[in-house]
Amino acid sequence: MDADAQKRAAGEAAAALVESGMVVGLGTGSTAAWFVRALAARGLDIVGVPTSAATGALAQSLGIRLGELGETKGIDLTVDGADEIGPGLSLIKGGGAALLREKLVWEASARCVVIADAAKQVKTLGKFPLPIEVVAFGHTITSLRICDALSECDLGVAPRLRMKDGAPVRTDGGNLIYDAACGRIEEPAALAAALKSVTGVVDHGLFLDLADTALIGAPGGVLTLEP
Repeated sequence: MDADAQKRAAGEAAAALVESGMVVGLGTGSTAAWFVRALAARGLDIVGVPTSAATGALAQSLGIRLGELGETKGIDLTVDGADEIGPGLSLIKGGGAALLREKLVWEASARCVVIADAAKQVKTLGKFPLPIEVVAFGHTITSLRICDALSECDLGVAPRLRMKDGAPVRTDGGNLIYDAACGRIEEPAALAAALKSVTGVVDHGLFLDLADTALIGAPGGVLTLEP
């Protein structure tokens, strides 16, 4: 299977975990979109809580009833993709610029399943640039503080403001994204704490101790991984 076929297989496997009556967190990105499509095809009586406006629009177009975070009885299961899956199901997320809303939904969920193609599984996190969401006000000063936090973790890299079509990328919440090309993140927990302590940083793309299961599309089928 090529990467798209692997993503689709993982998304369909995750959709099979959903039961009628559930509140389901709907992730963002190309792999999560396969899950949303497969979920809609099952025709279950569920409520979806989207992690981005794009996912919400897709789900609504497919007939999935939507709810807002905090307005539902809780989230039974969230299914989302990842940019990297490391040891213990540590993750880097945020390539789709939805990391804050994704993390809010993940942390409100009873169970979280990450889905991905085989290329996303890595031995050490960091090859994919780490997204860091910051408030727009004074963001250049915040970026200097992020540099200091990275240096504290022996990562001598400078974060770069994410741009698209000549303008800074804005999240659904109106924030900006900086990407830090760390290369290797030997101590994800220490880096997560350092970044979270920076005034102006809303959140970062390190998702640690959140994923309960990973469904990985592979040439031979879908693999199930536990932390």
